[in-house]
Amino acid sequence: MKEASIGGTLWFAGWLFSIGFAHLAWWKIILGIVVWPYFLGTHLG
Repeated sequence: MKEASIGGTLWFAGWLFSIGFAHLAWWKIILGIVVWPYFLGTHLG
């Protein structure tokens, strides 16, 4: 369980870095929260 917590924390930190690095508008951030996990799941699944 601890490894999942560390992995999730690293993923979240990387995601926040990506948003800041790309200088996204607020609506693109919301769209990314909703759509990106779907595309990631379909690609890896």
